[in-house]
Amino acid sequence: MGKEIYLRDIEALFKKSPVVSASSISRLMRSKKGVTQYQKQLIRNLLLKGKIKKLVKGHYTIYDDPSLAVFCFKPAYLGLQDALSFHEVWEQETIPVIITASKARQGMRKVLGMNILVKRIDKRYLFGYEHVMQGNLYYPYSDLEKTFIDMGYFRQQLSEETLHAIKERVDKKKLHSYLRNYPKRFRERF
Repeated sequence: MGKEIYLRDIEALFKKSPVVSASSISRLMRSKKGVTQYQKQLIRNLLLKGKIKKLVKGHYTIYDDPSLAVFCFKPAYLGLQDALSFHEVWEQETIPVIITASKARQGMRKVLGMNILVKRIDKRYLFGYEHVMQGNLYYPYSDLEKTFIDMGYFRQQLSEETLHAIKERVDKKKLHSYLRNYPKRFRERF
């Protein structure tokens, strides 16, 4: 009887939050009396039964969306080509691109069988994003102005067509206020 209630509590935890850490599951287990199952074994069993999915080490979800990995690298946001696609400036399919100030390993990773790209940025430049509803969840996406700056910061190439579309839609006042946070030599490129 106790085990079923316990599993219901864990399922409720996953319904409350799209991403759950192993430490959250561990805290929940410690709060229950008479539970003898180990946290790692419980997670392994839930994974084998297909009730949860592993995003990155120590973080799990019940959804099939690799973009949820952004919540595993806090502070972070979805940016670059992914954000351009979200803002409907980039026509091509793209993978989730996570910009983070955490000490995460940079580069390509497999999450839920799909590729994601993790890039690090100095915490001084971690601004200019907002939580936007996509499906039934809120994701942190960089706004168009910050995405444009990040494309230069990470030396990403833009086609003339994409550059023109960004320049038409960008809020120049906001762009200049963001650029004040960067060194003068970088600002001169814009």
